[in-house]
Amino acid sequence: MIQPKDKLWTQSFVSACVGNFLLFFAFYLLVPIFPLYLMEKFHTSKSLVGVILSSYTVAALLIRPFAGFVLDMFNRKPIYLVAFFLFVLTFVGYPLANIIGMFLFYRILHGFTFGFVTTAGNSLIVDIMPASRRGEGLGYFGVANNLAMAVGPMTSLFMHDYYSYDVIFYTAIGTGLLGLLFAATIKSKNMADRSVKQPMAFDRFFLFKGFHAGWTLLLMGIPYGMVVTYIAIYGKELGIHSGVGIFFTLMAVGLTVSRLIGGKMVDKGKLTAVIAYGTAICLVAFFALASINQIQNNNLLVVILFYSISLLLGVGYGMIFPAYNTLFVNLAPNNRRATASSTYMTSWDIGIGIGLVAGGWLADSKGGLPLAYMAGGIAVALSLVFFIKIAGPHFVKNKLR
Repeated sequence: MIQPKDKLWTQSFVSACVGNFLLFFAFYLLVPIFPLYLMEKFHTSKSLVGVILSSYTVAALLIRPFAGFVLDMFNRKPIYLVAFFLFVLTFVGYPLANIIGMFLFYRILHGFTFGFVTTAGNSLIVDIMPASRRGEGLGYFGVANNLAMAVGPMTSLFMHDYYSYDVIFYTAIGTGLLGLLFAATIKSKNMADRSVKQPMAFDRFFLFKGFHAGWTLLLMGIPYGMVVTYIAIYGKELGIHSGVGIFFTLMAVGLTVSRLIGGKMVDKGKLTAVIAYGTAICLVAFFALASINQIQNNNLLVVILFYSISLLLGVGYGMIFPAYNTLFVNLAPNNRRATASSTYMTSWDIGIGIGLVAGGWLADSKGGLPLAYMAGGIAVALSLVFFIKIAGPHFVKNKLR
């Protein structure tokens, strides 16, 4: 007799996914226009753009360990809602910034709130879904991010052609507030019973058993940061001036489809295989992206390859995201889920931050963005080898479920 599956699609799960979508829509609405905004308003170089934008990621990764500790000690939902509100409130600072130093201040503040709210959301969603469908549930939850990636950049680049930057900023604020309303309807059990007094030790802030996988995920974050930040500039360098937003849409399509497939494969016990396959796909995509500028006198072929690469990147990253998320959670006891989520996201943030700075620096060098994406491909190759040889076997040996 076939046993019925544990219920996944509850009202709280749907509200969490919608709230997450709106939060990331507000986030991705600004990602592609920030480099353009900084260069147009403050006349900054590409390398300085990378430094300024990476401050957001640095702030997020600094707050995540503390966020994980707090979320493991107290009821997560109130903390999530407060962090969500502060995240949206910080958007107000961008149109008010009239000097680069003020913009940097708001960027850092926004990074702190983003790091806290995303750690809280990732921890809370694990609490409200059945453990037997965790991979699938995290896949669907992540699809909300991917849909935001599809719609957000495309919307902002379209708005950039017709409206002022202030309109884009205010749209992000309104979207964030709507997301907060959905987040407020999530019903979660009061988990304050977990707040048993625990020693204040370094391992309360980091999941040590996740460090091996953390290194491989960090390496994957480096080229990802280069893509989401500089792909609009690279597209224009390739002669693609009006359709760069489609890159994000196709990437999100690949992310969405492969997340759902990858999440179900994870629940069937194929977690390490999913990560290996997804990483290999990204490897091919980044080396192709780095080489596309070598094509001469065939703009149609450049356009076809450019968009095909975006789809490949989406498929590759869509496979590894729910798998890595599940990997970290499965290495931790139940009372340290938030710490596991924090370590997972911190690893990713460090990679993104390195990618922002290195991408900007390499973009200003003689090799330009093709060199940056070649370096990103090498980082992916190192990640694949390290995962197959060390991180994957370490997980199989140490997983708790």
